[in-house]
Amino acid sequence: MIPFSDLAAAAYCPRQLYYRRREDDRDLPTEATERIDLADRYPELIDAPDSVLRRLPLRREPAAYRRNLSRLRERDLYDRLVDPTETRAFLSGRECHGVVHKLLAAVDGGPPTPVICSPGEPPERGVWEPQSVRAVAAAKALAWERERDVPRAVLEYPAVGVVREVRITTRRKAAYRRTVRAVRAIAGPPARVDDDRCTTCEYREECGTGRRSLRSLLG
Repeated sequence: MIPFSDLAAAAYCPRQLYYRRREDDRDLPTEATERIDLADRYPELIDAPDSVLRRLPLRREPAAYRRNLSRLRERDLYDRLVDPTETRAFLSGRECHGVVHKLLAAVDGGPPTPVICSPGEPPERGVWEPQSVRAVAAAKALAWERERDVPRAVLEYPAVGVVREVRITTRRKAAYRRTVRAVRAIAGPPARVDDDRCTTCEYREECGTGRRSLRSLLG
């Protein structure tokens, strides 16, 4: 069984996963955890004064953060986001397992929706590829448990106040399957990529690459 986090790392760079697996402590940094925890506080933060918001690990200025939460409150998704049926739910599928931050109530007889929170920045549109792979893994694990199709997942960026829906499309499923094969094939260090992904990768010195990456944005 492959952890969701390993899939996301391999989708970004299989070599990064190789180095990460050798570490004893693979917990998220404290600040990342604090940013994820903001996803449970939207109702109290949406009208919070600057003095309160400035003490939090936000990725936006207070006024911009409140605007983002106000837009989010207008979406049909909002009530289910702030009152999920389950939080920190462990899912185990046929190939992968891991924790999702929320399960949202079913709508019109459909299945629940898994939610993954990222401490990072969202792209201008959609979600980052590693997060897309992780979302598919979560949806497939939930589908395996509930014995029914799960057509979408949700990505939250709580420190930004942005939420993106992820449809489980054929293209995304194909990326998921490629990543599963890549993870299973790791026996020794995979080939170096040596491109823009390497920018801030914490393993660049061990890896021997000198290029820079967008990893800090991928959260």
